[in-house]
Amino acid sequence: MRSLVRVVTASESAARDASAIGAGVPSRALMQRAGAAAASEVALRYREQLDDGVLVFAGPGNNGGDGWVVARALANTGARVRVIEPVAEKTLALDVIDAANVVSGEVPSDFDRGERLVIDGLLGTGGAGNPRGVIAAAIDRANALRDRGATMVAIDVASGLDATSGVAGDSVIIADLTLTFATVKRGHVMNRQVSGRVVALDIGLDAHAALDDGAPLLVDEQWVASQVPSIPANAHKGIRMKLAIIGGAKGMAGATVLAARAALRSGIGMVKIVASDDSFPVIQESEPAALAAPWPQDDSAFDREVAGWADCIVIGPGLGRSDASRGILERALRVWTGPAVLDADALTLFESRVPALAQLIGKRAALITPHPGEFARLSGQTVDDVLASRFDAGLSLASQINAAVLLKGTPTVVSSVDGRRLVSAAGTAALATAGSGDVLSGIAGTLLAQLGDPFVAGAVAAWIHGRAAERIPTARNAGVRGASLDDVIGELRDSWNFDRRPTRYPVLAELPDLATSS
Repeated sequence: MRSLVRVVTASESAARDASAIGAGVPSRALMQRAGAAAASEVALRYREQLDDGVLVFAGPGNNGGDGWVVARALANTGARVRVIEPVAEKTLALDVIDAANVVSGEVPSDFDRGERLVIDGLLGTGGAGNPRGVIAAAIDRANALRDRGATMVAIDVASGLDATSGVAGDSVIIADLTLTFATVKRGHVMNRQVSGRVVALDIGLDAHAALDDGAPLLVDEQWVASQVPSIPANAHKGIRMKLAIIGGAKGMAGATVLAARAALRSGIGMVKIVASDDSFPVIQESEPAALAAPWPQDDSAFDREVAGWADCIVIGPGLGRSDASRGILERALRVWTGPAVLDADALTLFESRVPALAQLIGKRAALITPHPGEFARLSGQTVDDVLASRFDAGLSLASQINAAVLLKGTPTVVSSVDGRRLVSAAGTAALATAGSGDVLSGIAGTLLAQLGDPFVAGAVAAWIHGRAAERIPTARNAGVRGASLDDVIGELRDSWNFDRRPTRYPVLAELPDLATSS
């Protein structure tokens, strides 16, 4: 199976180009390959729009050079192509385009000739800060074309979007499609509403694209399909494993029910919800497919109800923060020494006590699944600090507690104890609701029970969780308003059906355009 695509910063992207150039690939050749690959993809995806002409905005740097190559290639197909270069350079001769179709300098007020395709080649991966002057004006003019119905294609990175941080400037291209090369940039997965559909194309960087500098890898469908264990035709519930979900303090029974339903939709053989006495009747009535038991009051009862029964535990959904909650958490981690997923209150109860958590986790296979607020409380950082370092923050914590760390968000980043990272960009704003993390923990608990590898289990769970959200019809067509976690759980059933065919060359990875909330 092919290697996963790296998710890189602007400097890591530049390092890959430099590595290829240093190995003897001329920089001009890379530009030609990138432009030709982008043009081919545009021609394939937008055949009808080509009939009404193409307008290319070309900037002064390498991204503008890519734009000129795209213009030449599309003109060679017979399309009517115009080029606007706000900063006059003409970096590539375009003898196939009449000089009357090249506008150099400030974009004129009467530039709109009805083209249905607009190519953004103004600023590339190296662009930083707010665009200014004629470039900012060109961005605004380009977006005006999209507003009247044209399709916007960004080359490498939407102009005005920081490739590393995902921060958008005051003037930023709103792309329907971003065609990037060899890698996916961090900014793409952090600012999907600007990037649109993101497609990474092979331009022959080969080993240089996989430069081993620690850049995380992007989880995709083929990789997930290769990791999920098959369930044999003669399987019984023991083969599919047993999962205990511990939580459900008074008034929070629903969290454990959501986790149980997600686990059952993810292929677990048996689920037992272990909850407080107050929640016990509600849970039994809400989820008849799950066993239920009250919180054990001593170690022997815990050993009997949980440790002697389960293959894996999930602890935290609706656990609460009372003394009783703390007691059941510490008992669970002391008596149970097998695989564990810790989420929600199980993490908050260890606020600023990382060494204590590390001691109780010990050498077991463990996964923690904090959102940025929980991560901040646990590690003693601010939420802003966590968000600013979301790709890197989990590495240090994973090393400290000897557990894989799944930092939820856009995107989700999973860090391993040995320094590996996987990024899942799957999902929609349908997941931005209370209880979503409980659904994720049920999926992750199932996979940890069946795989035994918390790093892989976390990455697969994050992708499946996101894929289920993407499958909701309203999320695909009309935004996420009106979607609920019941819809997400319902879509889990078919999220495990994988398209195992290899991607169409030269596509290395593709992220869908996400509908915004209506």
